[in-house]
Amino acid sequence: MFRIIKTYLLDAFAIFYPSICFACGELLFKGENIICTNCIVGLPRTNFHRFQNNKMEKQFWGKVMVEHAFAFFYFQKRGKVQRLLHSLKYRKNPEVGVKLGSLYAAELQSENKLSNIDFIIAIPLHKKKMKIRGYNQSLCFAEGIAQQLNKPVLKNHLRRVKNNSTQTKKSRFERFKNVATVFKVIKQDEFKNKHILLVDDVMTTGSTLAACVQLFNKIEGCKVTIATIAYAE
Repeated sequence: MFRIIKTYLLDAFAIFYPSICFACGELLFKGENIICTNCIVGLPRTNFHRFQNNKMEKQFWGKVMVEHAFAFFYFQKRGKVQRLLHSLKYRKNPEVGVKLGSLYAAELQSENKLSNIDFIIAIPLHKKKMKIRGYNQSLCFAEGIAQQLNKPVLKNHLRRVKNNSTQTKKSRFERFKNVATVFKVIKQDEFKNKHILLVDDVMTTGSTLAACVQLFNKIEGCKVTIATIAYAE
């Protein structure tokens, strides 16, 4: 009886406060959440995990050593992926990041791409930006991945020690210079001979990710694989 009443109440609530897909804005059907089935199937996947030496990995050649580099989707201006990212970053919807992390991890796991990962680490925000936003969008993505893989997320081992200016309008060289001394690894011994999954929301030039990978490359036996929600060409 309780389940029947609960179902009626939820259905009545949905009439007055319908759930919509964060990607397309259409109403979600029963059983769907955050992103509709059509969008899950139709969003522009990169499929980088299926290709050795993919274009994302090549951006790190000659700079830092990465085992693999993957991105879930291609970023397209005014597209559905941009809507998802804006909902996650600027409209206080952290559940979008968790959902995307879970979906992507399931796809990578089905092709045995993350079986030897020891830890998951998200690119951190500076404490000032964290206070304004209230959460780290990349950490939300990491937590979604962790739920699927059952791997630990380390939240305080990589820190942003400088609040660098925004990267949005900087050139490739300016971006690299802007993040060169921004990050610090805490408890480095814990990463000896470990494999880290380093995650972020969007990769453009890769300067932020490279700055972090460079720190882990200095640790004996430490390997790094990168995963992002989107890749901007």
